[in-house]
Amino acid sequence: MEISSAELCDEVLVSLRRLIRAVDLHSRRLASEYGLTGPQALLLKAIITKPGLSAGELARQLSLSQATITDILKRLEQRELVRRERADSDRRKVFVYATDNAHTIIDAAPPLLQDKFVERFSRLEDWEQMMLLSSLQRVATMMDAEEIDAAPLLSPGQPADPPRY
Repeated sequence: MEISSAELCDEVLVSLRRLIRAVDLHSRRLASEYGLTGPQALLLKAIITKPGLSAGELARQLSLSQATITDILKRLEQRELVRRERADSDRRKVFVYATDNAHTIIDAAPPLLQDKFVERFSRLEDWEQMMLLSSLQRVATMMDAEEIDAAPLLSPGQPADPPRY
């Protein structure tokens, strides 16, 4: 049985919609059950994994802007999920640590979608990984999205838009 070009196109669009919907549903669950956005959860996880990094180091590690990280940290600090400590030797340096509350929330929260993806993607053969990358890059180009700056973060909205956090 042959599938028409229109039917094939519809199947691709359905798959894209499923991906968008999965990200949206995961983000809504994270927000409603744990009070976190995807970027906040990602940042908390990074802070828990490597305590004592500066905001700049966290920004580089997560491929987010320093301004975005600073804004997210401010909100997390207001919720008493992180604390910032100035270095004794150089008061200009500030290091970030997760509080016990943050550990409790992250331990209870579901894994981030990108964590599942990375684990499953890494099990693919090299040729499969390259095929997926090439296909998704082509889709981004077809949707005029190749120039959009994006971090490796599965979250709705733009991570670089601080008012959302």
